Amino acid sequence: MAARDDILARVRAALRDVPAGEAIEPTTYEPPPAPSGNAVARFAERVSDYRATVREADDVAATIAQVCAEHEARRLGIPAALPWRPQGIELVEDHGLSAGDLDELDGALTGCALAIAETGTIVLDGGERSGRRALTLVPDLHVCVVERSQVVATVPDAIRALDGGRGPFTFVSGPSATSDIELDRVEGVHGPRRLEVLLV
Repeated sequence: MAARDDILARVRAALRDVPAGEAIEPTTYEPPPAPSGNAVARFAERVSDYRATVREADDVAATIAQVCAEHEARRLGIPAALPWRPQGIELVEDHGLSAGDLDELDGALTGCALAIAETGTIVLDGGERSGRRALTLVPDLHVCVVERSQVVATVPDAIRALDGGRGPFTFVSGPSATSDIELDRVEGVHGPRRLEVLLV
């Protein structure tokens, strides 16, 4: 409580010279305009900067099968309502799979709620295509299908688009990675080490 009391005391001290009854004008924030150019191309460039692989996918099922072959992934966890169902891969619908069950999968295949061009971020919302959060955090490979119409230019655009959504929202910018004090990059600490983004 001491820290809270200290902060409140500072706020009161800062407001001490404001005359009684004077309205304090709220500050308004106007986000900068979105950069010009192709938002989808910018998203692909930014997410690639995070060491994710981005692929154009005219045939979604065939591209998923190709990605799985490259990663030797034979069993993928998927949200139950996912529309993309490639042949030749065992698809395990997530109806509350345990952490152990998720760990035995070769990867996860999901859609997303939207993607942000400015930051190269995928937003998962726990919905029918994103699936629950654990599905994309436990397996070592995440294959995410991003529809071009889902790409928004900026973070404020994404927040507006998500307004009223139930969440929980997970913002994913590349494969899971962290760095220690020596700046040695370690991948796979808080989620999948490999992220494949399919643009459709």
